[in-house]
Amino acid sequence: MSEVFTPITLRSITARNRLWVTPMCQYVVHKQDGVPTSWHTVHLGQFAVGGAGVVLAEATAVAPEGRISPQDTGIWNDEQAAAWAPIAAFITEHGAIPGIQLSHAGRKASTRPLWGTDQTGSVPATEGGWDTVAPSAIAHEGDAVPREISVDEIHRVIRDFGTAARRSVDAGFKIIELHAAHGYLIHQFLSPLSNTRTDEFGGSPENRARLLELVIREVRQQIGEDLPILVRLSATDWAEGGLTNDLIVDIGRRAEAAGADLLDVSTGGLVAHQKIPVAPGYQVPFAKLLRDNTTIPVSTVGLFTEPQQVEDALTNHQADVVLVGREVLRDPHFPLRAAHVLGANIDYFPAPYGHARFRNR
Repeated sequence: MSEVFTPITLRSITARNRLWVTPMCQYVVHKQDGVPTSWHTVHLGQFAVGGAGVVLAEATAVAPEGRISPQDTGIWNDEQAAAWAPIAAFITEHGAIPGIQLSHAGRKASTRPLWGTDQTGSVPATEGGWDTVAPSAIAHEGDAVPREISVDEIHRVIRDFGTAARRSVDAGFKIIELHAAHGYLIHQFLSPLSNTRTDEFGGSPENRARLLELVIREVRQQIGEDLPILVRLSATDWAEGGLTNDLIVDIGRRAEAAGADLLDVSTGGLVAHQKIPVAPGYQVPFAKLLRDNTTIPVSTVGLFTEPQQVEDALTNHQADVVLVGREVLRDPHFPLRAAHVLGANIDYFPAPYGHARFRNR
């Protein structure tokens, strides 16, 4: 059996394989009400049919002001949760585990979506935008200057994550991922480049990690002990003065101690125009760093396009799970193809597609 198609268990949840679909923002909520649409049903559902072990829904805001763009999904009210429920049910029905990434964009909120407009930067209030908050009043390049968030507001954000997690579980999601990467609010607290506070949420590495720890604990309290919590981390800011190997190992250990079950390792997003050495598997060394220095499973992500690349990352003990994004957009059945290429005997090739099943000749 290929390592890719070896099941993995986190708490009470067992995924059928270790090739998972990463969260990918769609920016298609044109009503700007945070309610997922029929697009999300088809977009996410196709990956379950295509054989993925876990399908993670896109960065979903825990509060209206936490959206990256006005076109983002949310789960801060019951209407949104009700719209997510059939999507989670479809994913489950077709053998994959439904997960959702919960997010607050902080200073990177209220920005233009990546498509559908020829404009960039912050969305003004006249077009549905809003004022943003951050650990410190330091702007992300090209965006509006945020307001420094108060301690009372920080605790409200923590509660928002917990409430959103509870709604997510009630809607049928079996995995909660907390977005602490890519320059969004929790990452903004973690990095010394964006957090210059001098209170209990800034200054020392311990204080900068406090928000992440409190969010993990609040989510655990809300969802109980049976379901896993994933934490997506940016292991480096790709910028001088940002997160270092020592800092990210400390953060990973703190997340583990707070109750995280898997570290989803990515990089970047805090600083605009970084020089990043992008190549297939370019983030694998960061995953291995955290895997070697914590005791919980670690995933990696980043331009995996061939089944053997996925297999190698697992068999070389660089990661426990591989997440894919762009490749499953091109080929939603990439996991089924990977099973054929790697010689794995799986029993979940969709019966209605049986005439198209890969066969050795």
